[in-house]
Amino acid sequence: MHLDLTDEQKILQRTVREFAEAEVKPLARHCDETGEFPRETFRKAAELGLTGVAIPEAEGGAGFDHISYAIVIEEISRVCASTGVILSVQNSLYCDPIHRLGTEAQKSKFLAPFAHGEKIGCYALTEPQAGSNAAALTTKAVRRGDRYVVNGTKSWITNGGAADAAIVYVNTEPAKGEKGITALVIERGTPGFKVGKEEKKLGINATACTELSFSDCEVPVENRIGAEGEGYKVALSTLDGGRIGIAAQATGIAQGAFETALKYSQERLAFGAPISQFQAIQFMLADMSTEIEAARLLLRRAAWKQDSGARFSMEAAMAKLFASEMATRVTHKAIQIHGGYGYSREYPVERMYRDARITEIYEGTSEIQRLVIAAWVLKSY
Repeated sequence: MHLDLTDEQKILQRTVREFAEAEVKPLARHCDETGEFPRETFRKAAELGLTGVAIPEAEGGAGFDHISYAIVIEEISRVCASTGVILSVQNSLYCDPIHRLGTEAQKSKFLAPFAHGEKIGCYALTEPQAGSNAAALTTKAVRRGDRYVVNGTKSWITNGGAADAAIVYVNTEPAKGEKGITALVIERGTPGFKVGKEEKKLGINATACTELSFSDCEVPVENRIGAEGEGYKVALSTLDGGRIGIAAQATGIAQGAFETALKYSQERLAFGAPISQFQAIQFMLADMSTEIEAARLLLRRAAWKQDSGARFSMEAAMAKLFASEMATRVTHKAIQIHGGYGYSREYPVERMYRDARITEIYEGTSEIQRLVIAAWVLKSY
């Protein structure tokens, strides 16, 4: 693994940072306060190739590697975590499994327009009673000839209210448990497919996070990703890549909070001097900087492992676990450095603190990451 970025990756990083500063950052507070899905920002991100970063050009993507993908999500999340996770879901949870497992016909219909950013996708696994225990999902699909008839409800679906299609995980043979789960692409507008209530959340407020419900929804068998009964494998392998996206989001949030706190500490005067001259503040800045760098190294190692073609489940879990918990600690310190102003919505660290918290929960809680890591450790030693 090379720690230095390539020239191409450096150019991408600079380009995305300029885009984030010019187009994403000015709208971040508005999106947080209104919950408005940033469709125009998404469209502009698509023009830069940010909706299919690691998807091959032949399939509609930008053709970069996964380290580049991590860079993109980090740079966007540095100024707006909502936009960061919208792009993360588009890239890793929707486009990636179709790239890896889809047929040529599926790639043409369900991948290329999404990798181009002409359409928006989402990943529908979680249910009201099936979160960490994803194998317990109750959304059912009964095959009738060349169609599946789907009934059930999905919850907490990021991009759900804006998506043109969803990869929906259904139970085709409940008696088989996780071996009875199947993955289907279901398009918006299919009879019986409805978008439910939008969730009111602590943070990442502009992500169109909704319920999706299915009532006698007929889906062509040709929309199935992989074989019947292999959906659980599809879901878990997809989450490995998704966790890299969330680690990048968390690292970006923390980087944005650190930079904001550092600047504030150099401008804020107390007892006749900038507070950055006080040892208590310096210690916080030192800890914040060290933890961010550690998270970034874990993140890029996981992305490098993914690019190598080897199994990267443990590395992704480690990166996601450390980066998410780090982001909570760093944003906490950023507020502390700001003092009372940090608690005000006039300053962005308050939003960053709220946004950081979810990274410890979605795409596998910290507890689930520890279980994944422990399982690999026990097999390895």
